Amino acid sequence: MKTDFEIAVIGGGPAGLTAAVYAARAGHTVTILEGAACGGQMLLAHEIENYPGFTKIAGYALADQMMEQANSLGVSITYAQVDSVTKEDDRFTVLCGSKSYTASAVIVAAGAKHRTLDVPGEAEFIGRGVSYCAVCDGRFFAGKDVAVVGGGNTALGDAIYLSNICNSVTLIHRRDTFRADRILVRRMEAIDNIRTVMGARVTKIEGDQRVQPLDLVSVAESAMSQPMVLQADGVFIAVGNVPDLAMLSGIDGVQFDEGGYLVTDERCRSKVPGLFVAGDVRSKNLRQIATAVADGAIAGTEAAEYLDALGNK
Repeated sequence: MKTDFEIAVIGGGPAGLTAAVYAARAGHTVTILEGAACGGQMLLAHEIENYPGFTKIAGYALADQMMEQANSLGVSITYAQVDSVTKEDDRFTVLCGSKSYTASAVIVAAGAKHRTLDVPGEAEFIGRGVSYCAVCDGRFFAGKDVAVVGGGNTALGDAIYLSNICNSVTLIHRRDTFRADRILVRRMEAIDNIRTVMGARVTKIEGDQRVQPLDLVSVAESAMSQPMVLQADGVFIAVGNVPDLAMLSGIDGVQFDEGGYLVTDERCRSKVPGLFVAGDVRSKNLRQIATAVADGAIAGTEAAEYLDALGNK
């Protein structure tokens, strides 16, 4: 089964939703192909405090507003996992299982997946004490002792959120300073039931039916005099994300940086004509909702102008 659109947007996070809005407002038929739920990582955020115009808003609420706006402009949303993208002449084919979608332009806004620690016990205890989403799973650890691994905004935000639910939170970071915004660091430092272990990394996660101890070792001579065993009922891993771009392996000419992110120019154009990139999969220094939305606006506009130049309006 094949369905034709002028523009196919892969990913329904803030970048994809914004790209669809701008492309639809330019008069083009647009579909969003989303493998899970529209909103992307916004759905995992208990509260968002750094998106302009909102002092504080729940992630799901912001996602709902963005999706409502896209729907009001006639954007179709198809919930399907994209398996591959290919290009022949001036047409792209996006394969999703037994269904395929063709488009003259594709905007890749697929976001990223959670980076893992790659230590023994991590995979074995997923869902049994290991989690990558504090908002999703925090309530299962009410009154318990948990650990959070990471040092960026997500990790500190998770620790602050869990401190209201759990008996104690231990924040483990491999560096001696946090990468998070200073306002989050100050807020975290003022909470009594959060403690920090700096200059350490997790080397093993153990347990029986569920997580129990974590083995930590020092990554700096001054941080820990000897290996440490931390007793915890759960561990929340927040060490960043990696781009999910295996779908593009069938397209020649796509350029990636050393981290596996797509290289574009300032107009969100890839090296492949008609293939645009927005959001967390794009090679850049800052990955926030605000920058995802900016990318989406640019990519949606550029895709519309590309089609106009082809005479497909």
